[in-house]
Amino acid sequence: MEIVDTHTHLYLDQFDDDFDDVIRLSLENNISKFVFPSISSKYYNKMIECKRKYPKNIFLMLGLHPVYVDKNYIQELDFVKRLIDINEFVAVGEIGLDKHWGTEFYKQQIETFEIQIDLALQKNLPIIIHCRDAYEDVINILEKKKKKGLRGIFHCFTGTFEHAKRIIDLDFSLGIGGVVTFKNGKIDQFLHKVSLKNIVLETDSPYLAPVPHRGKRNESSYITHIIEKLSEIYDLKSHKIIEQTSLNSHKIFNFESQNF
Repeated sequence: MEIVDTHTHLYLDQFDDDFDDVIRLSLENNISKFVFPSISSKYYNKMIECKRKYPKNIFLMLGLHPVYVDKNYIQELDFVKRLIDINEFVAVGEIGLDKHWGTEFYKQQIETFEIQIDLALQKNLPIIIHCRDAYEDVINILEKKKKKGLRGIFHCFTGTFEHAKRIIDLDFSLGIGGVVTFKNGKIDQFLHKVSLKNIVLETDSPYLAPVPHRGKRNESSYITHIIEKLSEIYDLKSHKIIEQTSLNSHKIFNFESQNF
């Protein structure tokens, strides 16, 4: 049964020495689709190389990550606008707001976020949201922008149950990764109240490795630990978790339309 890792940065330097081995091990564990989020133009060529190597397994997003919004953000946005029509992408992302690493360019983050939401609406693509210490701001912007076609995933969801309800009302899914296995993650305390129809799986590799690998480099094959935890939370067999989350992922990304 196919498993989809909806958010994994396997193109980063941490995988330079064993990228093929990481893919192979994942495929052996039935993880057959990997969605790569964009963070800046710096990694674009590397992402394309990975996609060409595994065209049926790797799917790409395009976007400017809020942490990479700086004095050059206009040039970076121009890059996204120009490249979005050159290759086929399954989403605009990862985009959003981040107050954790500083607020020097927070005004520009908001501008960048709104521009990329509009771009996604123009292209009829979902958006994949990075949100750290900015849930109210992100949700308020989405509520302001709400219109037919606005949809996507709150990547690495770590908000409250109230946040989850507002996000789902906006036609967004929750990206659930390693945090659900952490003792201090908190989302495991209320996730059972959220329909599995609103959940997708992710690793965010190489970050946020689930227990029992916490603190180590994360990789897509570790998604099995997330499935085990969700199976416990929802009191369902693992295959039911996989079946529903994979169906959710296909609905969001429309993988079958790809012609890369």
